[in-house]
Amino acid sequence: MVLGITGGIASGKSSVTEMFRRRGALVVSADALAREIVRPGSPVLKQLVARFGAGILGADGSLDRAALGARIFSDEASRRALNEITHPAIARLARERLKQSRQSGAPLVVYEAPLLFEAGAEGRVDKVLVVKIRPETQLARLMVRDGLSEPDARRRIAAQMPQEEKLARADYVIDNSGTLQDTEAQVRALLERLLGASPGADPPESSP
Repeated sequence: MVLGITGGIASGKSSVTEMFRRRGALVVSADALAREIVRPGSPVLKQLVARFGAGILGADGSLDRAALGARIFSDEASRRALNEITHPAIARLARERLKQSRQSGAPLVVYEAPLLFEAGAEGRVDKVLVVKIRPETQLARLMVRDGLSEPDARRRIAAQMPQEEKLARADYVIDNSGTLQDTEAQVRALLERLLGASPGADPPESSP
């Protein structure tokens, strides 16, 4: 089974994914693929520089993700342009890595993809887990994690698909609003259910 993990910014997707990894899941990360396709000298990085200018590059010629992020989160047209350049390259690499992962014989493969629904990538996975978080907790975590002001953090949250829309499309939900121990318990319970389910089976009820 390939389980897609997604959710809003600062919801704790990576933490939940790591919990699955520690319990034996094979992980493919869309963020890692996104970094791979923009290595210095790559065709994708050249396209990004052509579109956004050399200001998105660091002194060593690598992509300055903070500089690019500042551009795209304040401009819808720039976000669309970024997605048009990067999503096809990520999709090609994701299909390749997921195919390899399926063939590995691993009982569970996790595909962590923040923009799973936005990129129309849910067809790459068998089931989708959405990591849920209370809005006030999300805002506070994002401000601390990225050193953002409240208005900037709110803009980044607003730039994404609303959490409620993602939850409505989920097969499974884990609420990461509480303690680490609470989340760990939900992961353990879901993992037990997943390992007993086949890809074509009806999904069990989502966690509350």
